[in-house]
Amino acid sequence: MLSLEQPAVMGILNVTPDSFYDGGRHQGLDVALRQASRMCEEGAAIIDVGGMSSRPGAGLISAEEELRRVIPVIEAIAAQLPEAFISIDTVQPVVARRAIEAGACIINDVSAGQWIHGMYDTVAELGVPYVLMHAKGTPDTMQQQAHYEDVVQEVLDFIIEETGKLRALGVRDVIIDPGFGFGKTIAHNFQLLKRLHVFRILPCPILVGISRKSMIYRTLGCSPEEALNGTTALNMVALQQGASILRVHDVKEAVQVIQLWKELETADARQ
Repeated sequence: MLSLEQPAVMGILNVTPDSFYDGGRHQGLDVALRQASRMCEEGAAIIDVGGMSSRPGAGLISAEEELRRVIPVIEAIAAQLPEAFISIDTVQPVVARRAIEAGACIINDVSAGQWIHGMYDTVAELGVPYVLMHAKGTPDTMQQQAHYEDVVQEVLDFIIEETGKLRALGVRDVIIDPGFGFGKTIAHNFQLLKRLHVFRILPCPILVGISRKSMIYRTLGCSPEEALNGTTALNMVALQQGASILRVHDVKEAVQVIQLWKELETADARQ
């Protein structure tokens, strides 16, 4: 069991050639396993293994190719890092099922079951925690669909509706993710972060994935490689707004943010 009474870090392990920041860096079983080990040593509670890029403009790949990329990595992490909770970052039900069989224990689905039929039924059958994320459109269309009257209200309404569907199927453990960058403008992303606390009306942990994203590097006029400081700053805001999980490329810095946030939260009690 993973307790989220205190915030936790989810380390990103993309075994892809084309992810926006770390594409190609962790391909190869030995390289991926070393990175997973490093993230665990730095304090990651969850290792999120992804075999398909969901950056804007990316296309879906075949389930066969995704399985080829992720299953050996998940099996190796499960065997050599038994303390790690492994998450599979996928939109494909068949990949989710095989990943759970290989040793993963969480399904992280950026499509909220919308892109490929059958994900909700698969999650219910497997009985594992599910990360429900809002995305408007698919990676190849989502930035053309970033239109909202009230982005916070519309994302919240979507998550409430989809959470209800999952509960009706018997899915108990739902983690919600507003989907920063997925069919949202930079302004939409900052509105979601500023009002993230409204999602606490749901009895679900909140996952925030803003690591090195365009809302940071474009605002600062830098590259993703130079966006760690901005990521750290906004992760503190996310914690203050109620985030339970920080999904990040840089685990050590996220763990330090949580440590400082804890000190801030308990300052009055230590007078």
